[in-house]
Amino acid sequence: MPQISTHPARYWHAVDDTRLQCDLCPRFCRLRDGQQGLCFVRARRGDEMVLTTYGRSSGFCVDPIEKKPLHHFLPGTPVLSFGTAGCNLTCRFCQNWDISKSREVDTLADAASPETIARAAVELQCSSVAFTYNDPVIFLEYAVDVAAACREAGIDTVAVTAGEISPEPRREFFASMDAANVDLKAFDQRFYHDLCSGDLASVLDTLTYVYHETDTWLEITTLLIPGENDSDQEIEAESIWIRENLGPEVPVHFSAFHPDFRMQDRERTPASTLTRARQIAIDQGLRHVYTGNVHGEKGGSTACTQCGQILVGRDWYTLTSWHVDEAGACPNCKTPLAGVFRGRPGTWGAKRQPVRLADFVSPASPDAG
Repeated sequence: MPQISTHPARYWHAVDDTRLQCDLCPRFCRLRDGQQGLCFVRARRGDEMVLTTYGRSSGFCVDPIEKKPLHHFLPGTPVLSFGTAGCNLTCRFCQNWDISKSREVDTLADAASPETIARAAVELQCSSVAFTYNDPVIFLEYAVDVAAACREAGIDTVAVTAGEISPEPRREFFASMDAANVDLKAFDQRFYHDLCSGDLASVLDTLTYVYHETDTWLEITTLLIPGENDSDQEIEAESIWIRENLGPEVPVHFSAFHPDFRMQDRERTPASTLTRARQIAIDQGLRHVYTGNVHGEKGGSTACTQCGQILVGRDWYTLTSWHVDEAGACPNCKTPLAGVFRGRPGTWGAKRQPVRLADFVSPASPDAG
């Protein structure tokens, strides 16, 4: 059984009633000695807050960057993806609930120092490392250290996050990330409160901050759930907010829900709902709108915003065509394509390759013990 590893946590302070308050996210959990926050991984030990999952992972695999999803960040390249355990939201529809809702130390089977992760990414010829499966903001100290090791090795880092993080830690976290996909779960505070115990305003603040105050490449995903957040009015309101507050070039992904965790009384999202949402967003002026986790090149491909030429053809996670010049622009009309492109695309495709981190441990690494 894995040992529980603790690491000093940042972003907390003592309050008058002898409790310690975690300031990492807007939940502001107040803890007595021995208690854990709602996220499960931040806890009080004596007179300090600690992170209990530093250096541990629920598993690693190499998969396509398009699966995060990111369509305008190093298309076609492989990314080394991992998560830990726990989450600071309580989404009833969680699609990764076995990891994000885990309260078992056994979930954290792989020892993984930041240096070992960076080394593995290099040896596996990955272009980036992704913090995903559960929200990386709750293991900020670990994610930031992994990002630093990756940067030294020439590897980019990607955060897949719901964006529920307080302003001060938000600055540190996103300063370490090269790209982020933020999960905008709905455009309705009722949804956030009732189904996620979250706060829409906090997420919108994060989106605004990332887009305007950082160099982090940003894309947005909304999981559409039948009868909950898939009305024309809500999709239109979300699209207008993105256009007016972030701009029309931010890529938006509408993805399909499947019954899971504590929401098994809804049908799967039909492909027609994703197509409808995409058209509403385009009608409201968004230029890069995608239908996620379904087959179909029309909803997955990237077109030039000026002349309409297909620049990147996609079917689900596979690139089917590439017409972006070396400058990252349309070869036909020379209009720049928003995103991060480095010459030719990758050729990873839709493969998923599980990885055993122990194979990449150096003798001098703390993981070697």
